[in-house]
Amino acid sequence: MHPLEAQRQPQQTGTPRMQALARLPIFLDLDDKRALVAGNGAPVAWKAEVLSAAGAHVEVFTEHPCEELRALAEEAPRASVILRERGWRTADFAGAAVAVGGFENDADAERFAAAARTAGVPVNVIDRPAHCDFSFGAIVNRSPLVIGISTDGAAPVFAQAIRAKLEAMIPRGFARWAEAARRWRKLVQSPGLSPTARWRFWQLFAACAINHPAHEPTQSDFDALFDTAKGQAADAGAVTLVGVGPGDPELLTLRAVRALQTADIILVDELVSPDILDFARREAKKMLVGSTGEGFACEQDEINTLMVVLAKAGRRVVRLKGGEGATFERTGEEIAACRAAGIVVEIVPSIGAAQAAAARPLRGSIPETPLPVCCGSPAAPPGGRARAMRSIDRG
Repeated sequence: MHPLEAQRQPQQTGTPRMQALARLPIFLDLDDKRALVAGNGAPVAWKAEVLSAAGAHVEVFTEHPCEELRALAEEAPRASVILRERGWRTADFAGAAVAVGGFENDADAERFAAAARTAGVPVNVIDRPAHCDFSFGAIVNRSPLVIGISTDGAAPVFAQAIRAKLEAMIPRGFARWAEAARRWRKLVQSPGLSPTARWRFWQLFAACAINHPAHEPTQSDFDALFDTAKGQAADAGAVTLVGVGPGDPELLTLRAVRALQTADIILVDELVSPDILDFARREAKKMLVGSTGEGFACEQDEINTLMVVLAKAGRRVVRLKGGEGATFERTGEEIAACRAAGIVVEIVPSIGAAQAAAARPLRGSIPETPLPVCCGSPAAPPGGRARAMRSIDRG
């Protein structure tokens, strides 16, 4: 570690702690594992279908399987679905990775959950959260890209509405790019690429996927991305000066967010809201270098030198500046110091205070009791929805 960087260690600032989670989103590897399902009806059939699609061999225990279950057993989406036309037994839990049950009364649900937990098997009982070790969220499937949405059972319809919105926003072609990432990951980890070049490869990969979602990734695409990433100097650092405007994280520009997500080290003013750092890479080091006049503060020359030293060491440095950063008097000094040292420097201006004020709703401009969309809201002009969708697509 460079002496200057070590000197700033006592002034490092941590990423704000994550807010409380109602549920921990995890993704289980159920490929070629056994899943036990008990019960009958369409909800049970749906859970069995999801488990089969995830690669689990599903055994369904029910005395009188419904038509949905029989059809699923005949044509499972991925792994097998086997119907056992009897009730479940305690011994059936042996070797199961997960257990799912659907029951009409709470006593049966409680007995099933207790048997699963005694056997050490994670259990879900449909629509009975008190007996669940895990839950099923709404799913957006672009496998191997999979998105799960949960409201902790509070508003399933809301979760489905969010899923529908994400389905419309996320191109189906992303599935092909995610599959290509899985194929190429080991190649990218080869000794042929430095850690910096690997990071650059995945940046280029993501840009290609987002800009060309309908394109089928090929070996020639991999070669081009690999060569481009490898061709860049392994120790090529850079500095990005990012203004954060009035401090509202919701007003960050897309360029500012991209800079934060690719930074190795972030130099922060005390004027910057801690919520801004939620958008940064969690691995990035955060260092407090500025002050509002109280406590620790770096001299401007120290900040300039620190940016140059870190960038020359191959670090991607982001300098966060509170207020309208590109108009600050000292910003010019930082740009000049970087250019004098031959360091690539980028300026990401903020949304100005006037623009931010204009973006806020005026008090009294919203009716006291606004009508729902389905209850008397003005109809959209002809073609309005299509124009909006085209605008989103272009964005």
